[in-house]
Amino acid sequence: MEKRRMSIGLVSFMLLLVVFWPSVCLGIRSGPKFVRLDGGDGRMDLQSLSRFAEAPEYRNGAECMSLRSPGPGLDAQSDPNMIHVAMTLDLEYLRGSIAAVHSVLRHASCPENVFFHFIAAEFDAASPRVLGRLVRSTFPSLSFNVYIFREDTVINLISSSIRQALENPLNYARSYLGDKLSADVTRVIYLDSDVVVVDDIRKLWNVTLTGSRVIGAPEYCHANFTHYFTDEFWSDPVHPSTFGSSTPCYFNTGVMVMDLGKWRAGSYRARIEQWMEVQKRTRIYELGSLPPFLLVFGGDVEPIDHGWNQHGLGGDNVKGSCRSLHPGPVSLLHWSGKGKPWVRLDEKLPCPLDYLWEPYDLFKAKVHHHGLRNLLKQNQAFAGSGLFEYSNYFL
Repeated sequence: MEKRRMSIGLVSFMLLLVVFWPSVCLGIRSGPKFVRLDGGDGRMDLQSLSRFAEAPEYRNGAECMSLRSPGPGLDAQSDPNMIHVAMTLDLEYLRGSIAAVHSVLRHASCPENVFFHFIAAEFDAASPRVLGRLVRSTFPSLSFNVYIFREDTVINLISSSIRQALENPLNYARSYLGDKLSADVTRVIYLDSDVVVVDDIRKLWNVTLTGSRVIGAPEYCHANFTHYFTDEFWSDPVHPSTFGSSTPCYFNTGVMVMDLGKWRAGSYRARIEQWMEVQKRTRIYELGSLPPFLLVFGGDVEPIDHGWNQHGLGGDNVKGSCRSLHPGPVSLLHWSGKGKPWVRLDEKLPCPLDYLWEPYDLFKAKVHHHGLRNLLKQNQAFAGSGLFEYSNYFL
């Protein structure tokens, strides 16, 4: 038994060395200085915008397909070798978005082949132009576009939710990707801002959407699907029939592979808006942008391996308590729920898994070694959650 404990401890320590020193071979080039967050509550202020460190330079390996040089009428996003990733960008979740991008690039087999599409709110405290400049200064070689999302596009369709943050109009931007992105972009991976990717994004990109399916996502069929809708919904003589003969399963919309060609052709944005209009008249759900997706796609989602959305790490929507990993491999960690890792780390009240987010944070000048010590002290808790079974996914 003692030898087994020593073995677990050694594996734990080696894993942590990798996680907490991600740039041991790729040094961060000289960049802007860092500042503390205003008030220590995890919220960004405008003076902090230019204070992120420049990310390491991630380059394609010899095995990557070379990108065509953009010429007249041709830009990088139209290159067939590109992997397209869409995310939202705003001041409140900026730190999470930057960490998410960093994680994608660090683990991508061909990082220069990843094109990011950032959707930014028109009237955010930091304008889309300012946020775009920040992304460029943090990732000088990144291929990306910033698109302006007008809140009035959706503001009149949004109903109150169990958590105010879920009422942010930008949460609904994923429904408008087919309109915002160029017609040349026929497939995109949508990622929430509170994720880190610890696997090659190309694996997710290569998921096949079979038949007529428009989206792919990890499904959780053990979850009680009825809980996502109110009694008014289930007692209505028509609403429940929307699922037809299919058996719908819960899926989290923070990680989706989307066929934008089928999305546009099937007018899926309008279908989602129709359910939001129903919600305004009769309260049929309590959450924000998730239920309309469940209503439109429930029972017709391409199932993706659960490792691509280890969600719920932010706890529930009220308390945001600590949670452990789900059983199985890990390709993406998702802090869905109330608790966000950058807030809990700044408040010095982190959950154990928040230390796995910290190495991708470009706001801080150096890794907090007290975090490493705390994580080592919680070795037994992590071993119980199965974290160390996934060490190969973090190497």
